[in-house]
Amino acid sequence: MSPGPARGRTGGADPGGRRGPARRWQLVRADRDAVPPSTRRFMARARQRRVRAALPWAVAAGVLGLGALVAWTLLGTGLFGVREVRVEGAELVTPVDVREAAAVPDDHPLARVDLAATARRIGRLAPVERVTVSRDWPGALVVRVVERTPVAVVPQGDRFAVVDRSGVVFRTVPEPPDGLPVVRVARPGPKDPGTRAGLEVLAALTPQLRDRLVEVTVEGLARISLRLQGGRTVVWGDATRGADKARVATVLLGRNADTIDVSAPDVVTFK
Repeated sequence: MSPGPARGRTGGADPGGRRGPARRWQLVRADRDAVPPSTRRFMARARQRRVRAALPWAVAAGVLGLGALVAWTLLGTGLFGVREVRVEGAELVTPVDVREAAAVPDDHPLARVDLAATARRIGRLAPVERVTVSRDWPGALVVRVVERTPVAVVPQGDRFAVVDRSGVVFRTVPEPPDGLPVVRVARPGPKDPGTRAGLEVLAALTPQLRDRLVEVTVEGLARISLRLQGGRTVVWGDATRGADKARVATVLLGRNADTIDVSAPDVVTFK
């Protein structure tokens, strides 16, 4: 059995019986017009569907990548680190005191600063009543301090403890500041009943009584008295009915009496 013609070639005999020259197969790209329009439209729609299907994933991947880059820049590098701690409203405490209490290292990523914890640390400073901490991009912490307002001083040996309206001792000074009344209690503090009672009496006084007041003495919760200018004494009793007692004592300031007892404001005695 004779072998067939070689693959990729064409062979045959011419009319004279001679074998013709071998020819190779060639791939020829079909002309565009050879593809039916319906097929081209189908292929175009298929490409559009693939693009539309991939587009949301591509956008999501880009957004996630950008978010990761931003997060890494803010949280993992010192590019937006703390360069400054700006203190506002501080007079009794110094900016150095506030920065030390804040305890935020230089170049610590600003986005990672725990603002509430930082405010709590600063709030432990005795003169600070309230504090807020905020970020000021690109590299600053802003600390806004509201300091305690002094309302009275309490003698403590040869010094004076300055207290606010809650009875918190936040300063000690060698001399009482001008304009602050003296409240004598044994153990000043916000949890001390005597301190609270003395400040309650102080808050109930009329302007006339405050102008003449030298000190409030709290010997016990029912043994509160006022010492006025000129050596006069107002026996106050306990801290209840403060407005009534203050009104009656103010009316009796014109009487020639060294002691005015308003502990029972409905039955006043003086001598």
